Amino acid sequence: MSSTEEIQNAVAPKPLDADEIEALQQGVVAALQTVYDPEIPVNIYELGLIYRADVDATGAVEIEMTLTAPGCPVAGEMPGIVQQAVSQVEGVNDVNVELVWDPPWDQSRMSEIARLELGMI
Repeated sequence: MSSTEEIQNAVAPKPLDADEIEALQQGVVAALQTVYDPEIPVNIYELGLIYRADVDATGAVEIEMTLTAPGCPVAGEMPGIVQQAVSQVEGVNDVNVELVWDPPWDQSRMSEIARLELGMI
């Protein structure tokens, strides 16, 4: 093995296995549950604002999320808040947050937990 290959092997992290990806996914969900909508006292995960949160074998996280309304006052800030929360999870190497508007959010996307917290059940 050449010294270049040895350096690359030493620097390149070992890909995560399925159990490690699942554990990291759970950590990402827990981090998302710490971020709250500023107008509704429920976290964005239970509100159904997270459409996709995928973790790959390198520890990179891809998130697609929306807001309760396009005119939401935190539209410009929320992706950064989400990115910061998820990047704190041990094992996460990169976070990309994309704000999407299709499909539009509606109350049917809320979890039972969110409905209970808001007195809708």
